[in-house]
Amino acid sequence: MKRNDIVIALVMATIIGALLYVWLSPEGKNAPALVLETTTGAKITLPDPRKQPVLVSFWATTCSTCLKEMPHLIELYRELHPRGLEVIGVSMYYDPPIQVVEMIKRRNIPYPVVMDLDRKILTAFGMQTPLTPTTFLISPDGRIVLQKSGIIDMQHLRRDIENMLNS
Repeated sequence: MKRNDIVIALVMATIIGALLYVWLSPEGKNAPALVLETTTGAKITLPDPRKQPVLVSFWATTCSTCLKEMPHLIELYRELHPRGLEVIGVSMYYDPPIQVVEMIKRRNIPYPVVMDLDRKILTAFGMQTPLTPTTFLISPDGRIVLQKSGIIDMQHLRRDIENMLNS
């Protein structure tokens, strides 16, 4: 194979990969329309009809990274919820409900938590293979503006949320 053929093949593979990422990525797409029931029985509608930013965090009771991130989410919620931010925790389908409820109590989680026992929320967000933690930021106009698997950069996230709250 000639060198030019290799370069052309690499360029084409890069273009195809980028197009697939854009096409499959939920960022920029509308958030799924869902009515969620929290562990306390309250109902939450997505996207938020009050036109507020919403942070959706998929987590598991057995995920050490999730547990490391949780105090930061709690702090973010306590600081920015009074200004309009909503945070929703989504526990994984494989988490026993009693463990989820115990975790909420033990960690004093102040934001609403829903259990995705039937995987409908995962599917609605386009997650076929659950990776925890995975965080979605939904803008006030109902678009997914951020999807991140793994520990999220809290300073960057806070800045993005504050920009939404200030505009």
